Amino acid sequence: MANNATKSKNKKPNWFRRVGAKFKETFSELKRVTWPTLPTVLKTTGVVLVIVFAFLVVVTGVDSLLGWLLSLL
Repeated sequence: MANNATKSKNKKPNWFRRVGAKFKETFSELKRVTWPTLPTVLKTTGVVLVIVFAFLVVVTGVDSLLGWLLSLL
């Protein structure tokens, strides 16, 4: 009989309760987040786009150079 009592204690809640608890926990955490302002978002997005464009230019240049060197062979 004691074995059944320990089994029911260790039994996990059903799937819907666990998912509901996870959503509740997630929304609780999201309320504590310090969200950036719109100017900050626009500024950092601009920085990211400039860096991505710079890497695009460098990678394209290296690719073109290696293609040209390969064509010489």
